[in-house]
Amino acid sequence: MLKSWKKVGVAILGSALLLGACGDDGGTSSDGEKKTYKIGVTQIVEHPSLNAAYDGFKKALEDAGIDAEYDVQIAQGDPSASTTIASNLVSANVDLIFANSTPSAQTAASATSDIPIVFTSVTDAVGAELVESMEKPGGNVTGTIDSHPDAISNTMKFIKDELGAKKVGMVFNSGEQNSRAQVDAVKEMLKEMDMTVVEASVATSADVKQATESLIGKVDSLYIITDNTVVSALESVVSVANENKIPMMVAEFDSVKRGGLAAYGFEYYDIGYEAGEMAVKILKGESKPADLPVQIPQKLIFTMNKDTASALNLEIKDEWEAEFSE
Repeated sequence: MLKSWKKVGVAILGSALLLGACGDDGGTSSDGEKKTYKIGVTQIVEHPSLNAAYDGFKKALEDAGIDAEYDVQIAQGDPSASTTIASNLVSANVDLIFANSTPSAQTAASATSDIPIVFTSVTDAVGAELVESMEKPGGNVTGTIDSHPDAISNTMKFIKDELGAKKVGMVFNSGEQNSRAQVDAVKEMLKEMDMTVVEASVATSADVKQATESLIGKVDSLYIITDNTVVSALESVVSVANENKIPMMVAEFDSVKRGGLAAYGFEYYDIGYEAGEMAVKILKGESKPADLPVQIPQKLIFTMNKDTASALNLEIKDEWEAEFSE
């Protein structure tokens, strides 16, 4: 009789372990059916780089076999709208928030300390107070940044050595922490290079052309960083730069395709995909945001726009080892 009860006990224990294992993958509901996750997406504005990051994020979840419904909300460059979007997503009790840009991540982090948040298109995650450190985020927020440690230094060296420029014009939204951090990094670096930055600040995309025009006669080059306000109106900067034969370096590949001279950068699709892989681990219960280190872009590539180089009468040198935009 005792042996029989032992057999029953072993069978019950085995069943319990099996059920527990099924519940740990994060992909099935309590009734055994595959779960569909609710993903809230907050994005500060629409432009090709951010859109590509979102596409990469979705593809990573799809490749992992995650079923998801996306609630996508765009703030159209309005910080107050971004705050409202974050509140709406928290009220909707989504399973995870994908925050695409620094302002979007900041408002999402302010709105909840419980719902997991995975960001991308953020330049300085620590400075934006999204995480305690890159290695140990420490809260409900983690993700991928759009800043490679060598990108700015390589760009400034190219501007000085290859373009012979000394005064770098930078158009940016000073209200974006992401942008302020990049401008300050450039200014600090140029102190050692006998070069200077001339700033032109904007508040909205409608200000971009006039701000760029205000730099004419004051600078001999332009550097357009990953500023969402300016990049969303990049054609305005391109037209002013072309009319005045000013070489314009940019910070990401889509801006090269749209008329920028060159960039040391990476594909936003890739950092979006990497953020999606982090989201998969969180949704499946394999990791928590606090334990997932913030990632930097995995590869830095030099890309150039041949048409823009030709318009500037710039000889393309073999030693640049440039890739060329389509």
